[in-house]
Amino acid sequence: MNNHVIRICICIVFAGVMLYASIDQNNRLTAMQLALPKLEKEVKTIQLENERIQYEIDRFESPIHLMKLSHRPEFRHLHYPCVKDVILLAEGKEE
Repeated sequence: MNNHVIRICICIVFAGVMLYASIDQNNRLTAMQLALPKLEKEVKTIQLENERIQYEIDRFESPIHLMKLSHRPEFRHLHYPCVKDVILLAEGKEE
């Protein structure tokens, strides 16, 4: 009789531990699901900011803007290089 009571207690404790582990796992999953919309919003905000910055870069590097900059007094000293001043580097390894 005493042996059966110990086995029943061990089974109840094991079932309790397994139930606790299952509930804990479900709670962690629910917490992640609740955090997901916030993270998605943050990713979307970062993507929009990257698009805005890329637009600014493209606008700054546009040939029209660069030509306007070349006419400003602080950039007057810049000029196109002569053909003899241009050095071409070969791409890849030379053996």
